[in-house]
Amino acid sequence: MIGLKIKPLSVNKAWKGRRYKTDEYKAYEKSVLLMLPNLDIPDGDLHVSIEFGFSNKASDLDNPVKLFVDILQKKYGFNDSRICEYSLKKKKTIKGADYIMFDIKEAKT
Repeated sequence: MIGLKIKPLSVNKAWKGRRYKTDEYKAYEKSVLLMLPNLDIPDGDLHVSIEFGFSNKASDLDNPVKLFVDILQKKYGFNDSRICEYSLKKKKTIKGADYIMFDIKEAKT
């Protein structure tokens, strides 16, 4: 799995109204895009594994998924409609040590 040392951004902080990204989301997207390594994405259906390390124990596991996946597809040029499987995990971490780990591989469907 690939690790990123960044706090996952909640979807609640991502949008102004219905269509406009917040400044916080724009900064988060830019940071994540710069951190992501070059990867070869397999053809066909995809399985995406994501582990979020949250310092806030009240954080919802599913809240940052859409934002992060949208950034992944922007970086790697795939359509998220190809994702057929997700593996999601939430781990508690100390304040300031928030992280995201992920992997993208061919789905076994």
